[in-house]
Amino acid sequence: MNKNMSLRPIGLSLVALIWAVAAQAAPPKDPPTKCALDAVLVGAGCMDTYEASVWRIPDPFGANKGLVKNVKKGKAEMQDLIDGGATQLGTVSDNYAPCTDNGQNCANDIFAVSLPAVTPARYITWFQAQEACTNSAKRLPSNAEWQAAANGTPDPGGDNGTTDCNTASTFTVAATGSRSLCLSSRGAYDMVGNLFEWVADWAPLSTACPGWGAFSNDYQCFAGADTTTTGGPGALLRGGYFGGGTDAGPLAVVGYFQPSVAAYFIGFRCAR
Repeated sequence: MNKNMSLRPIGLSLVALIWAVAAQAAPPKDPPTKCALDAVLVGAGCMDTYEASVWRIPDPFGANKGLVKNVKKGKAEMQDLIDGGATQLGTVSDNYAPCTDNGQNCANDIFAVSLPAVTPARYITWFQAQEACTNSAKRLPSNAEWQAAANGTPDPGGDNGTTDCNTASTFTVAATGSRSLCLSSRGAYDMVGNLFEWVADWAPLSTACPGWGAFSNDYQCFAGADTTTTGGPGALLRGGYFGGGTDAGPLAVVGYFQPSVAAYFIGFRCAR
């Protein structure tokens, strides 16, 4: 037997062992110190500054390859999307097809973009929102991440219709960032009111809204777990919506909508 051949497996095993030890010894990755232009720093991650608008970008691997790259880097602006022939979706109806409610046919089709002064996307299921974030190299935030980003947003009393959080409208969704005082301590807009926002977490479907008691007057519809209802678990919604009044707020949490639900008062935002 050739001596070199007999030693080769040992050599390869040794190299693999060295790499394994080095990987274990490697220090954890440092958290970011800054975020893309479309997001704000929240702890060890980045949260989109604005509720997501959703866009269908044609030819994402060809003529619009550069546009998609900028979307993923958080650099795309409204004019870039218009110039690329992108179509904004979900502003007045559920028009995401062929992207379906269960998230099929959505890959590289719909993209979530954090932009100021646009109508945010609604009529969107949890599955579609997740796909839109994923296509933009983002994800839905966890419940805990959302809470950290929302802290400091004014808990509504009244709504003056111009600068306060949008909580006293009938069917009017405010343009992203247009309510200048509806700003969290970490710089995210519209986390109270405007649209309920999907977060990543699921739980058994809630059946009751006991509230927070004296702790808060925000929605607390996260009780009476039902594990038998056909149609799936509950996916958490946060923040309240444009008609929520004082029930909206940074502690508002609702767990009685299944992830397959799409409604005129439900939107989302993404995180990295």
